[in-house]
Amino acid sequence: MKKEGAFYLENKIEDILEIVTENFNRQVPELSLLSYINGSSGDRLAFIDDLYNGLRDYGFIILKDHIIDQLKVDLAYELVHEFFHLSNEKKMNYFDEEIAGQRGYTPFKTEHAKNNPNPDLKEFWHVGRELDQSSQYKGVYPENIWPHEIVEFKKAFTELYSAMDQTSVVLLEALGIALDVPRGYFKEMINDGNSILRTIHYPPTKGQDTHNSIRAAAHEDINLITMLVGATASGLQLLDRDGTWLDVNSKPGQIVVDTGDMMSRLTNGILPATTHRVVNPEADSEARYSMPYFVHPHSKAVLSCLDSCKGEGRKYDDITAGDFLDQRLIEIGLK
Repeated sequence: MKKEGAFYLENKIEDILEIVTENFNRQVPELSLLSYINGSSGDRLAFIDDLYNGLRDYGFIILKDHIIDQLKVDLAYELVHEFFHLSNEKKMNYFDEEIAGQRGYTPFKTEHAKNNPNPDLKEFWHVGRELDQSSQYKGVYPENIWPHEIVEFKKAFTELYSAMDQTSVVLLEALGIALDVPRGYFKEMINDGNSILRTIHYPPTKGQDTHNSIRAAAHEDINLITMLVGATASGLQLLDRDGTWLDVNSKPGQIVVDTGDMMSRLTNGILPATTHRVVNPEADSEARYSMPYFVHPHSKAVLSCLDSCKGEGRKYDDITAGDFLDQRLIEIGLK
């Protein structure tokens, strides 16, 4: 018969090994969006559960299939590569400081994470919604800026933006079912929304201050959800629940999805805006390109705690999406 102390120690070791094994095996779940779109009622319910649980647990999920034509993505990356290899003088022709980097070009080392004075090692381009003349937000959102040197750029990114927008409607519809909101709640919220397709170039880090700056310092996204369509190199990490950094590894053709601060406010923190970053590469001669689509509500949408998420009381005061965006643009150095 084992002594009591030895029995306790053996069980304690087993508990520790179980925790270590669980943490070691943690990886962002992969889901099939097509199972929700084309599947049976059981497939749809399974997707809704997995989407909700993945975003609640990790703040991230990966779509292993979806409705975005990969040829559109590939063309966009070709054109992005071409643009960022223009001279700095030509690129600066498309920088408009008055619109706080919301459209067109934003130069290298301009943006920084909230509460971090060190600039990120990146430059980027923003494409926004092409609004009809009848839209109440025509003149409220900045107009798009297009590079004259690359003839296909406008058509390619307008089409990709539209495809990303359609995908976001489907994703938020599924999430809305899990959150027990009225049918069409999110679709109405993002109708004529100020969503942004950002194309990012992380140049080689050789010669840069990599002691204080990384490609994208630890931050949370501002918006409802973000959809990252492809990336040409690794480096994306999320801050896991145990305080360790977990690699977010996706394959070509997949979309990485995460929740932002606006979704966190709506859900009272149940779906968190998970902290994430892009670390510097081991090889300082390696560049990286990525293309996130930030899904925003229209500016007048009120970010108010959902009834299904209030629990013992809401954590955040109501605020419009437009006002919240302005606050965050100031905090990250873009306004």
